[in-house]
Amino acid sequence: MAAMRKALPRRLVGLASLRAVSTSSMGTLPKRVKIVEVGPRDGLQNEKNIVSTPVKIKLIDMLSEAGLSVIETTSFVSPKWVPQMGDHTEVLKGIQKFPGINYPVLTPNLKGFEAAVAAGAKEVAIFGAASELFTKKNINCSIEESFQRFDAILKAAQSANISVRGYVSCALGCPYEGKISPAKVAEMGVSVVDSSVAGLGGCPYAQGASGNLATEDLVYMLEGLGIHTGVNLQKLLEAGNFICQALNRKTSSKVAQATCKL
Repeated sequence: MAAMRKALPRRLVGLASLRAVSTSSMGTLPKRVKIVEVGPRDGLQNEKNIVSTPVKIKLIDMLSEAGLSVIETTSFVSPKWVPQMGDHTEVLKGIQKFPGINYPVLTPNLKGFEAAVAAGAKEVAIFGAASELFTKKNINCSIEESFQRFDAILKAAQSANISVRGYVSCALGCPYEGKISPAKVAEMGVSVVDSSVAGLGGCPYAQGASGNLATEDLVYMLEGLGIHTGVNLQKLLEAGNFICQALNRKTSSKVAQATCKL
């Protein structure tokens, strides 16, 4: 690890420069950051070729072994709209459930929620947005209408004792609308960050979207700032390497790229 850190700065200028954060500002940083790994769901949903169920299951198990405490496993949506997630039930039932790790699944509507619970889901995620146009293109309704959909899920989840995680997409900007007013999403003290192993994924409906933050890069940065994540970077790199080989593509993680060159 020490050798790797010495060799990384030139290739990871953006990340390594964060170590120069002043002592005064360091006091405002959280001691711990919870990472929500979205690679198995958001990372894979936009892949053109269908990823086999065993590969998805192995990826999730490897991410669990790396120490990630929250791994978004799949999405209970119609295969008509997202074919990649058509094996959601098989994936959720096939993964190892590690103690202390949550495996939420995305449920955009009540039908998806009911199917997820029937498959054994203990936590679900609902996906809103601060952008009207993105909401329309992503889930075919207005922001207000999305709240009505979520209300039905929340009531059903409360009755079934199922945890619910809420997303606010396009919090800082929208690929369709551009800038989002800070008044819509005033956020302070953020200590939960979503990221995707190997930087996989992005919204399939937003042309030109830059993709997701690589979990490997996030972990490296946080460790450099002295912020605890509980993630084993080496095992995380192995998971990223595994899925990139399965997809026959290069990783988008700067840390992984630098490690391969050492």
